[in-house]
Amino acid sequence: MMKRPLRLSLFLMLIGIFVLNACANPTPTTQPEPDDVDSQLRTIIAAKGLTGDPSIGRDLPSIDDPLPQLGLKLFYTQALGGQQDSACVTCHHPSLGGGDAIPMSIGVNADNPELLGPGRTRPDGPKVPRNAPTTFNSGLWDQFMFWDGRVESKGKTPGANGGDGFGIRTPDTPYGYPDPQAGANLVEAQSRFPVTAEAEMRGFDFGADTGNTLEVRDENTRIRLAQILGDYGAERGTLSPNNWLAEFQKAFNSDQPAEELVTFENIVHAIGEYERSQVFVDTPWKAYVQGDDDAISEEAKQGALLFFGAGNCSTCHTGDFFTDEQFHALAIPQIGVGKASGTYGDDDWGRYLETQNPDDKYAFRTPSLLNVEVTGPYGHDGAYATLEEIVRHHLNPEKAIDSYDFSQLDPAIRTVNAERYTRQALEQVKKNRENGIKTVSDINFSDEQVASLIAFLHTLTDPCVKDRACLAPWIADESVPDPDGLRLYAVDAENNPL
Repeated sequence: MMKRPLRLSLFLMLIGIFVLNACANPTPTTQPEPDDVDSQLRTIIAAKGLTGDPSIGRDLPSIDDPLPQLGLKLFYTQALGGQQDSACVTCHHPSLGGGDAIPMSIGVNADNPELLGPGRTRPDGPKVPRNAPTTFNSGLWDQFMFWDGRVESKGKTPGANGGDGFGIRTPDTPYGYPDPQAGANLVEAQSRFPVTAEAEMRGFDFGADTGNTLEVRDENTRIRLAQILGDYGAERGTLSPNNWLAEFQKAFNSDQPAEELVTFENIVHAIGEYERSQVFVDTPWKAYVQGDDDAISEEAKQGALLFFGAGNCSTCHTGDFFTDEQFHALAIPQIGVGKASGTYGDDDWGRYLETQNPDDKYAFRTPSLLNVEVTGPYGHDGAYATLEEIVRHHLNPEKAIDSYDFSQLDPAIRTVNAERYTRQALEQVKKNRENGIKTVSDINFSDEQVASLIAFLHTLTDPCVKDRACLAPWIADESVPDPDGLRLYAVDAENNPL
């Protein structure tokens, strides 16, 4: 008579244990199991042919080579600035992500030339119209340099960095025509131009021979800078001390005189090789792609699935370098002095300025996402301070623009007409969508999904770029010979050495 209640009790106990276990270990309903995530990502990686390392197969110099060592010294000297108050490193310091960590660069006429990054000011605000692109991994670009692509490889051969023999177009030649003076690769070609830009390095008095065309003034500036460093011609005696000839003879393994060796072409070649030596691709994502399942977090893996899937991010941020090297309109808030666009010359029409193609209005080059954790602010004009802000803009530009607070910007940044120009850029995005031109689509992600996507983006950063000791070989400090006494020893806003 007692067997029936006993069986019932045992049955109820088993149900209770099952329910308790089910509550303690609920089965995920929205996220794949970890093993399933890895399986999905491995399938994506194989389908896209990813290796994790975009430097494979490229001929890139080591920072220890003679030419990059000369380039290091040139990169840090203010002797290449027309007013001797700026250097290449002013806008591209390794400790600042290969950029300057401010929305738009302040080159000449800074209140404190040695202070780089946040806190750098000039009396009348930034005059450079765009955010400084990072020099990190510059040797991995094969098609264009600059936000508007005004330095362009004609061959665009993968892995060649523009050095494929088909020529490189620069602002010194009409659109579509190669520049015979461009040099060996895209990086060398772009190195010819910061020294001639008034707001960046040249200043407003050096080479101000207004009787000549802009092209002639630029060429005269380059000639004079070479003479200053080489201590010859009309600029003999400008620098004291001046030990540049010995540095060039060592780097080029030559006993040529200064007039033949310390030329502008050799100056930018050495600077270009220094920049090309800045290869930082040893990321957690690379380790994951190459087989280490534990190299990135589960949250980052979920973000990777979104990046390559529902987020459509990899449509433009393609391959191991995470860029298609093409130009797309995103309607990033249009702040700053602009670049000779629109009725008042204070808008920036991006790629259109080169091509005159209406579809290219407000289109800018897709940046690489490698080391994106340290390369902010983001956008062609640095309008967004954080990764979350720029990610949310990509997910819904109109919503981001509606909530963008222009008043939170540094008061020195020009915002006259900014809202109107930004709305015009948004209309261009909408027009491109209607015409089937590649641009961003509105995507509804939860806060959790946005956080996962950002976690994935963090895995694309090489730990070296966050480590001052690791970056030391690319920083010219007191241990590196100073040929002219004009080295820029950079500090931050708290006067700490960078």
